[in-house]
Amino acid sequence: MNKDNRGRRDHAGQKPTGHDRAGQNRGQGGAGQGPSEQRRTGQGGGDQGRGGPQRPGQRGADRGRGDRGGRRGPARPVRDEARNAAYDLMRAVDERDAYANLLMPTLLRQRRLTGRDAALATELAYGTLRGLGTYDEVIAMCSDRPPEEVDPPLLDAIRLGVHQLLRTRIPPHAAVSATIDLVRLRVGSGPARYANAVLRKVATRTLEEWLPIVAPPREEDPVGNLAVTYSHPAWIVAALRDALGGDAEETAALLAADNDRPRVALVARPGRCTLDELVAAGAEPAAYSPYGAYLREGDPGALPAIGEARAAVQDEASQLVALALTRVPLERDARWLDMCAGPGGKAGLLDALATLRGARLLGSDVQYHRARLAWQATAEAKIITADGTEPAWRPGVFDRVMLDAPCTGLGALRRRPEARWRRDPRGIPELTALQRRLLATALDAVRPGGVVAYVTCSPHLAETRAVVGDLAGDGRAEILDAREYLPEVPGLGDGPYAQFWPHRHGTDAMFLALLRRR
Repeated sequence: MNKDNRGRRDHAGQKPTGHDRAGQNRGQGGAGQGPSEQRRTGQGGGDQGRGGPQRPGQRGADRGRGDRGGRRGPARPVRDEARNAAYDLMRAVDERDAYANLLMPTLLRQRRLTGRDAALATELAYGTLRGLGTYDEVIAMCSDRPPEEVDPPLLDAIRLGVHQLLRTRIPPHAAVSATIDLVRLRVGSGPARYANAVLRKVATRTLEEWLPIVAPPREEDPVGNLAVTYSHPAWIVAALRDALGGDAEETAALLAADNDRPRVALVARPGRCTLDELVAAGAEPAAYSPYGAYLREGDPGALPAIGEARAAVQDEASQLVALALTRVPLERDARWLDMCAGPGGKAGLLDALATLRGARLLGSDVQYHRARLAWQATAEAKIITADGTEPAWRPGVFDRVMLDAPCTGLGALRRRPEARWRRDPRGIPELTALQRRLLATALDAVRPGGVVAYVTCSPHLAETRAVVGDLAGDGRAEILDAREYLPEVPGLGDGPYAQFWPHRHGTDAMFLALLRRR
């Protein structure tokens, strides 16, 4: 992830300018130190593990030894594997644009972290990534330089410390001490003095006391206030508020839900696994999906049904939009298409349902590795690699078409904590143009009387109502009331579309439109 996307004061949705090398060097000094003082304290954090005479700027205290006056330096820092794993994930997200939800399980396995240590590493990394917008504002108030001028490795460690101080029950002295040990080990002793000064200032107030100080007044800048309070870029706040009809209080509830840790949702693929099997393994039935369950604790990969692909991890709303497509009555029902099938969540459920009905599913994805994941998730479907805008199939041959279109992913921010800082509103016009082309292809692929499900994991109006309205306006399709095919789910909006929400349904913010081809 580009570190500039995570910089503070993003109220206008624009990226701060990148900092230069001088800014990086200044960010390693102690709070309030100038360049000459930084050189004296040797904050560069170089290799200090070798023996021999001290070099200029190298302090014996870094090796746990006394200084020139014979005083003993600080004790050797303690390596905390959970915090180091969280720190490594933060750095990977910044330096390599890693996906936190994909990398964290790997880090936990590599470090052999389980139980409470694994939970701590996950909470620290995910919680810090979600809270960057708020934390950077607090750090700015406690430092002599803005966060974007602090060396990124040091800034990430400080952010981890701020999260522990403001949003966990870790005692403040323990949070500061553990963070300083982390900085000494991973960045250097000079930067540790700077981090110590900043964190001690942060610890003087609670989060509730900091927010009125760092957030703009709501009456003057309602979007900016919500952006800082709930740690979202301002443009996302504005887009979500618009999707909710301008309701500020409900927008605040949605943003708060984005910052909650989501439960692990499972799907029992019908005909291959039963809900009872998942419940017997420790899950509890989902609120709405007849095939859904939530795992109370533990690793879902340890469940036999998951390992055998008879069940899967899948958000409940993702299950329900697929189920709604299958509930629309048709006279002929033999051929189904999933146009953007990777990584295979909806394809796996559709394949199971199609098999029970004697229908066949064709799954397609433009990327080979995503198509392969869809193939692994299905049992009977035929999976191909193809560009949905240049179809490899004849027009008008499918009875049901699922189009889970590429989107901004604003509906899944709670599951992808770094995503909110990566998205750029300037890319939306290009994305919506692709969505329109894909929906046009989907309508071409379905026979007259057949049905298309247009789905996005985003409630952004430009990606949802605007796209469907434009394509339906040419008279080729009738927009069905999607809510009629999800009678068990309340609060889906005024129709004819169905919009799920984290704060209403405990699911991702999935959008569904159902269109019948004329």
